[in-house]
Amino acid sequence: MMTPAEIEALFSRADGSYAFARWGRPIAPIVFGVEDETLKTVKGALEAVVTLAGHQMTETDPELGANLMLFFFRDWDELLEVPDLGRLIPDLDPLVARLKQADASQYRAFRFDDQGGIQACFAFLRMSGDMARLPAETLALTQAVQAVLTWGDSAFAETSPLAVLPDTGATILRPEIAGVIAAAYDRMMPVAAADSSHALRLFARLQAPVTPPTDDAAPTTH
Repeated sequence: MMTPAEIEALFSRADGSYAFARWGRPIAPIVFGVEDETLKTVKGALEAVVTLAGHQMTETDPELGANLMLFFFRDWDELLEVPDLGRLIPDLDPLVARLKQADASQYRAFRFDDQGGIQACFAFLRMSGDMARLPAETLALTQAVQAVLTWGDSAFAETSPLAVLPDTGATILRPEIAGVIAAAYDRMMPVAAADSSHALRLFARLQAPVTPPTDDAAPTTH
């Protein structure tokens, strides 16, 4: 069981501030740069995590068409060739330059609505090095987890949100992280929070009796 301090750390920024947000609308995903088989894996992982959260997915967002966009590519410069991407991501050219200089493997940008809830998410993954060697199932489930909430800067820097079952080799979402996601989407919880007391409310919900997880409740990949 996670402590309140550990939960708070999941949503803390480098400057010590607390910043939490969940989706305030159904998620309409679109994936670029993958084969059909990988596309099924990515969408399956998204569906599993969204189901765990008790949230909804949809085919189309009325404002943006797609509000969760995942881009898979080999080189950051490829982003500069994507039509109209500069309208979605401000200052795209200098951003790409910074990511190249940092040799970054991924970048994620969020938009928020008037209530502070997530309105859109844009995830960019450079498929080279260690990132390219990850199994598709692991990559997909990790991205689904990271898109469903605004985690802190170092939330998963030392410990992955996933675990591997020794008996079957299946990759699963760690139960404590699954619990935090489910608690965050409790209908009595706010869509956004900037005070660390929110972590105490999440902790309180994790103390409530829970039903043992089923395949639907604990996202798993094989």
